[in-house]
This record gives sequence, structure tokens and C-alpha cells, in this order.
Amino acid sequence: MTNQPYQGGYDAYDPYGQQQQPPAQGQAWQQGYEDPQAAQQYTQQWQGQTWETQVQAPVSAAETSYVPQQAYDPQAHDPQGHEPYAAPLPPMAPAAPEAPAPASVPTDPNTAYGPATLGGNSRVTDAQRARLEGRSPVIEPGMQPAALTALLGLLLSGAAAIGTYALLVPLVLLQAVTAAGWFRLNGMWPARQGIALAFAGALTADVALLASDRAPSAILGTLGVWVLLALVLQLRSHADPDERMYGLMATVASAALSIVAAGYLAAKADAVTVGAAAVAVALLARALPLPTPASVVVSLLAAAGAGIAVGGMTDVGAEGALLGAAAAACALIGHRVASYDYPSKFVHFTAGVALPLAAAAPAVYVLGRALG
Repeated sequence: MTNQPYQGGYDAYDPYGQQQQPPAQGQAWQQGYEDPQAAQQYTQQWQGQTWETQVQAPVSAAETSYVPQQAYDPQAHDPQGHEPYAAPLPPMAPAAPEAPAPASVPTDPNTAYGPATLGGNSRVTDAQRARLEGRSPVIEPGMQPAALTALLGLLLSGAAAIGTYALLVPLVLLQAVTAAGWFRLNGMWPARQGIALAFAGALTADVALLASDRAPSAILGTLGVWVLLALVLQLRSHADPDERMYGLMATVASAALSIVAAGYLAAKADAVTVGAAAVAVALLARALPLPTPASVVVSLLAAAGAGIAVGGMTDVGAEGALLGAAAAACALIGHRVASYDYPSKFVHFTAGVALPLAAAAPAVYVLGRALG
């Protein structure tokens, strides 16, 4: 052994078995690192075409964070294009991701949805915005649907005074709007099969009432048959069980409301005249710009007054106040159902028009028989 230090360096042991490079090539390579201009002739240049896109996907904060430039160590790379002997670059600390910004809520009350962006901003409906702001997610139909309800109620009232077959015209219109409005209120549109089924049940109830001399059992019998029919049709459906159950409930409720509206045809003519007129007045009073409790009280008082006035022109007399107030109370329940969860204008002009009158039909029939 010798006491002299080992002088071989990396050239003494070549793990890859490569040959020693020519002196000229090594000098040129070393000069390329010392002289940046000379290094350009050994640098590969990209000559292909490039393009730029119109829409770019959003990047996160970690992708756009600043990465410090690292010094280049020529000893760590093999001039012949092999892998580096050692990794001289220190590991980079991962950039801390930014906290996600809270979803913005539109401030414009006329905007139904928030702006749709490539960044993925969530759409906020009016009902969701109302809940975030602590408000009730209810929009009442307003004066125009109330005016249509009043017009339809006056048509029922006047047609009942004329005769049974005259009453059929506004009644069939009421039943059709009730069937369509209930499905739209439940977010099921288009639902032509369910609407047709509910409307067919209403027409069957009308025919059964005329054939049985307006016996109330015709309404109950038709209702039972149509519930069974809706159940059979939903069992034949290939939809998911939850969807079938939801469709079954909507179909049964729509058919029930449309069939129950036939109670105007089963009730006494004078009771229909008083009750429909009271509902018309109550809905107009309910649409006045008043606080909700005051509006409800005013509408009930107006309906009672209308019941007395119209009852005085019929055989009902002063008891028309009770009939009018009861019919108006049921109509206000239907009005409230049609106002739920920020419904659309189509809901207001279908369910908002028809549900008050359809809900008042049982009260008109029962109290008309009781006072009669």
C-alpha cells in the first residue's frame, strides 16, 4: 500500500463503461457552459408550430406559484446524454393552496341564476338566495292570477245560477288548469300522461254525477278507481323506485284535486253561486299590498260580506256569510300551496289560479247541503 492520496476521481471508475470523450469535444462542451453565446450552438431549438386556445381551464394557486431558479451543476450531468450521477437540486417545498373563496350570491333580485363561468361558480336560485338571506322562500301569485281566479269564480257563480249544463263549461276549464298546475308546481313538466290521466278522471266524475243525478257517491267512486289506475300505471313504469313513488303521489294528488273540483256540480246551485263569488272577492282582497296577517283577515271579512250580499239574492240568505267565509278559508289554503318555494309564472297562472277554487269545492258542497 502507498500513503499517497487517491487521484483517480470520477475518470478512474466509470460505472457506465463509456469511453473517454475526445479532447476537442470536451473543450467545446466546457466552453459552452462558460460562454452563454457559445452554448447556443449546442442548444436544441424547437421549430414547430404553436397555437393558443381561446378558452383555458382555470389553474390553481399551487400551479401558478413562483418556483425559484436553480443553479445548473455541469458535474451532475453526463455529456453523453445519460442520466445524472446525482441530483443536485434541493427538493422544493410544496406551495400552500389558497383557501377556497366562498360562493358569491347575486345581489340583483331580478336575476334568477348566478353567472355561469368556466371557473365553476355555482348557480343560485331565488329560493336558495332567500334562504341564505334569512327570508321566506315564498312568492305569492299576485294581482294578475288573482284577477283570473276572480273571473273564473264569477263564471262559476253566474253559470250555476243559469243551470247545470252551463256550469259544466267553466268547471271543465277549472279541472284542466288544476291538473296541469299541480304537476308544474311539483316540478314535473312536461307530464302529459299524468295530466291526461288526472283530467280524464275529472271528466269521468262529471259524467258520473250527471248520470247519477248529482249523487256524491259518484265522486268517491271515481276517485277510488283513479287511485287504483294510477297505481297500476306506475307499477308498469321502468323508472327508479323513488321516481315512481314521486310520480305516483303527484298523479294521485292531481287527479284527486281535479275530481274534487266536481263538487261544484254536486252542490246546490245557490251554494255554488254564493261560494264561488266569495272566493273571487277573497282572492282579490288577498292580492292587495298588505302584510300577510292583515291581508288574510281582510280577505275573510270581504268573503263574508260577499256571502251576505249574494246570499241575499238567493235562498241562502244571511247564512251566506258563513258559507262565504268557509269557502274563502279553503281557497286561501290553496293559494298558499301555489305560493311555495319561488314558483314560476306558469305555476302562478295555473296552480295559482285553479287551486283556490278547487280547494273551496268541498266546503261549498258540505255547507251548501248543511244550510240548505
